[in-house]
Amino acid sequence: MFFLLFNILLGEKKTHKIVKTNKMNVIACGIAHTVVLLSDNTVQCLGNNSWKQCDLLCSTFTNVIRVACGYMHSVALLSDGTVQCWGNNKDNQCDPLHQNLRDVVQVVCGFYHSVALLSDGTVKCWGNNTYNQCDPSYKTLTTVIQVACGRFHSVVLHSNGTVQCWGDNNRNQCDSLHRHFTNIIQVICGHYHSVALTLNGTVQCWGDNDLNQCDPIHCAFTDVIQVACGHSHSVALFSNGTVRCWGNNKYNECDPVHLTFTDIIQVACGIWHSVALTSNGTIQYWGSNRYNQCDSVCNTFTNVIYIACGWEYSVALLSNGSIRCWGDNSYNQCDPVHLTIANVMLPPSFACTLW
Repeated sequence: MFFLLFNILLGEKKTHKIVKTNKMNVIACGIAHTVVLLSDNTVQCLGNNSWKQCDLLCSTFTNVIRVACGYMHSVALLSDGTVQCWGNNKDNQCDPLHQNLRDVVQVVCGFYHSVALLSDGTVKCWGNNTYNQCDPSYKTLTTVIQVACGRFHSVVLHSNGTVQCWGDNNRNQCDSLHRHFTNIIQVICGHYHSVALTLNGTVQCWGDNDLNQCDPIHCAFTDVIQVACGHSHSVALFSNGTVRCWGNNKYNECDPVHLTFTDIIQVACGIWHSVALTSNGTIQYWGSNRYNQCDSVCNTFTNVIYIACGWEYSVALLSNGSIRCWGDNSYNQCDPVHLTIANVMLPPSFACTLW
């Protein structure tokens, strides 16, 4: 029996303090590269290397406990609370600033910027600042317990259950609507929209709505336990193991087939496709199949315990520590070399305990 796998920060509700930081970032995906955390706390990279996303530098890192990917750069969080970056540095994604960070407990990436959450509830940003992704206003934050990034904006969750945003607001990503939300326990970002999960299992959305990313249908949801976002669609997982989608359906992201799924324990989204993990270790999929993201090959996978999605490809982690990739292989995201990886760190399985 699988316990519910939650890709969220778990913490006791204490002002200014982050008590626990269990997070299952054992696999992270960029647009066309993947970083996997191995059982010996080192990392291995697959896929596009045009901007050194798979630079051998990453193989020298030790004591890594979490990984995150931006568009073409990656960040590793080490057990001593420091971080390492590699990949594209055109917009200072690997700015030496990060080398001075200490006491980091979470790292997340936007397209060209990164955000680190420190143990004292403050945050640090580096990278591209074209849309104020690294606006100095974030320096005043002191009670943050979780961070999330969209394409050019960032969202933080405070210990009092409220949220705050900064960065690009061209599509209302930082609309003042979010200031009225309370009892939030998790924040998730699509490219230009954001979703907040509340303590009572409801969801709130704000940002771009040109493709129904903030369709009022979500207002009727209750008993939601996880949310994942693609480019312009979102997927909610309910406590009864069913899922619901809303937003863009141009590529069948909201194909009614998902309404037939049961016993789901985790969901993940690529740019225009989604993947769901079932309690028996198999997977379900729907959405764009332009690059075989929904190829039936994944019907053969068993004993899957974790799933992650890149732009137009997906990765499944099996219980024996191996991985399987499928979908777009334009940049070797699904290079057969992945079949030789046999020691990926297994994420902790734990029952969900929310504040």
